[in-house]
Amino acid sequence: MISSVFHRVTRARLTSHYTRSSSTSAAPVARHSIYVSKSTNPYFNLSLEDWLFKHKPHNDSLLLLYRDDPCVVIGRNQNPWKEVNMTELRRVGVPFIRRRSGGGTVYHDLGNSNYSIHLPRSSFDRNDSAKVVLRAIQSLGLADANVNERNDICNPNGGIGFGIHASGSAYKIVNRRAYHHGTMLISSELGTLGKLLHSNKVSTSVFLDLDLESLQLENDSFQDTMQTKGVASVRSPVCNLRQHKPDVSHEGFVHAVVREFQDHYNIREEITWVDEGNDCEGAEEIRKGMHELTTWDWAFGQTPEFTYTLEHTLSWGKLANWGDISEVRGHLDLLERSLAGEKYGFLKDEAKPDELVGNESIEQLWDELVEEMQS
Repeated sequence: MISSVFHRVTRARLTSHYTRSSSTSAAPVARHSIYVSKSTNPYFNLSLEDWLFKHKPHNDSLLLLYRDDPCVVIGRNQNPWKEVNMTELRRVGVPFIRRRSGGGTVYHDLGNSNYSIHLPRSSFDRNDSAKVVLRAIQSLGLADANVNERNDICNPNGGIGFGIHASGSAYKIVNRRAYHHGTMLISSELGTLGKLLHSNKVSTSVFLDLDLESLQLENDSFQDTMQTKGVASVRSPVCNLRQHKPDVSHEGFVHAVVREFQDHYNIREEITWVDEGNDCEGAEEIRKGMHELTTWDWAFGQTPEFTYTLEHTLSWGKLANWGDISEVRGHLDLLERSLAGEKYGFLKDEAKPDELVGNESIEQLWDELVEEMQS
């Protein structure tokens, strides 16, 4: 048995390194309590959220509402190959983004609204903030909606069944601040959601196992498992609010949540509308945050250690056609050395050793491995 360890990876075209921004004594302060973003750029909205979290006084409550152009957003400690169908992602041209909070993977589009409630850590209660959003949903005519044990919002009726999720949520707690943010499916493309979040990695540090005995067997398909130290998503059935209340809209959801937030936290302030531009609070730091989200080091390099085991029966004919075992092992050793140290999922053509060129069987294995790691 020959094992080869691969390193974690990220998109080859992203080569710049990220640097964490830090606050100084002269750092600006988020002046308002209720923000609604006009932008649908997920990089802007996620970076705005992070800036508000860092710069709002720790004793103050804050609400942010926004929606994004189509994208997949994974949790801070997740493995993108485990969570996302990379082949489908490339086909439809949708980006994936690693957010700065934990939790699972979600799909964003203009049919999905996002909320983010920031509070002092001393008074932070996940269930309490979830119920603020729940009351907003109920005020829109969805009286049967409820909050489950994970503080996700579900609709038990509508002929679909108990526990169908319309919202998923995640959290971040740092020093004296905490936030609860989540999605709200209003009229999202659930078919696209299902395809993009359906990964072919059935389980989750990377080993390639090649069994010499398999050389004598007929061609078969890859069977794979991925084991990771990261956090796996909890899969749940989902539905749109419009399946139960056809007139629900993003605008209606925004104003309902704002009203409940004002009442619950005794906030006497109207909406502050924000958009991308130099006049936005924290514009320079937000731009740095947007850049960080696109870099190799953040998007892929932050992936927790993982192991991906491939078991494959090779169509190499009879062992006799290869000569002796030492010749076969020599080819596999060369393959192993060539792969060691490369970035998983982003092997370049020039990484293929010259010694493999013209060796049809080993080239076939190389090509199949490259294809598998890109999926």
